[in-house]
Amino acid sequence: MTDEIAVVGAGRMGEGIALACLAAGIPVVLADVKERTAEQRDAYCEGVRERLAEQLRAKLGDDAAVADLAVCGREPGRLANADVVFEAVPEVIEVKREVLAWVCTQVSESAVIASTTSTFLVTEVAALVDRPGRVVNAHWLNPADLMPLVEVSRSADTDPDAVAALTGLLERIGKVPVVCGASAGYIVPRLQALVMNEAARMVEEGVASAADIDLAVRAGLGPRFSVLGPLEFIDWGGGDILYYASRYLAEQLGERFQHPDVVEENMTAHRRGLQDGAGFYRYEPDGVPEYRAARLREFEELFRLRGPELRDGTQVPTRPED
Repeated sequence: MTDEIAVVGAGRMGEGIALACLAAGIPVVLADVKERTAEQRDAYCEGVRERLAEQLRAKLGDDAAVADLAVCGREPGRLANADVVFEAVPEVIEVKREVLAWVCTQVSESAVIASTTSTFLVTEVAALVDRPGRVVNAHWLNPADLMPLVEVSRSADTDPDAVAALTGLLERIGKVPVVCGASAGYIVPRLQALVMNEAARMVEEGVASAADIDLAVRAGLGPRFSVLGPLEFIDWGGGDILYYASRYLAEQLGERFQHPDVVEENMTAHRRGLQDGAGFYRYEPDGVPEYRAARLREFEELFRLRGPELRDGTQVPTRPED
């Protein structure tokens, strides 16, 4: 499908995306759009090329894939063959407006434009281009070449073919795309902001030390949610447990622990999860024992790999006042 991709913005994120695509055998045009003199541009582009060659050598055993990399400035025609263009410029709306206006003059009408922004909604980015339906947000997690997940955000006006083209490309290079609507925080940043703020709040309140909170996550919360996502875990334990636990925590710690309506709706409709055969997912009764066994095997394998590290303890930084 995709014979060439372009990455506009040759900073850390742009380099990471380029590396992920090159390692999968897809040619990349990496455009540095920052204002520089010709001499500065040549030096910068050569530095980018050398860094990516070194990383490809470490990843693949050689740097042959760097032959598929073109690093350039704003030379006309360099983006013309790209089926997907990743915009990876700074999170400043004026910068994005100027760069995307230039991109629109350089790419084909069918090219998908994917902004890597973590700040602006896809609807805001789409308003900056001449064909809004082809714009999708593609939120890569750092480091982009290593993290599997890419959050793909679309709006009601996004062309479904643009979403399909982008997710197809991401799957081709070994990424795991998830699709979400135009909502602040995507999926992961929205979830992790709650967890990180609550962890900081527990330190502030003297509930536990930073080291013990982090160890509790690494030895409990993190592994649990790496096998069972949070909604699957609600079904696993029972939505009624979350309902009553949320009520208690809200009474003790504040409204931020109040459950959403869907939790109560599921409980009262007897969609508590595995015990009812339905919750956020549906479960066939005959398949539940096999499903449970498979998930438990995943836990066993995970702790086989991580167990010794967690039991022996790991070095953690000391707090500034220590």
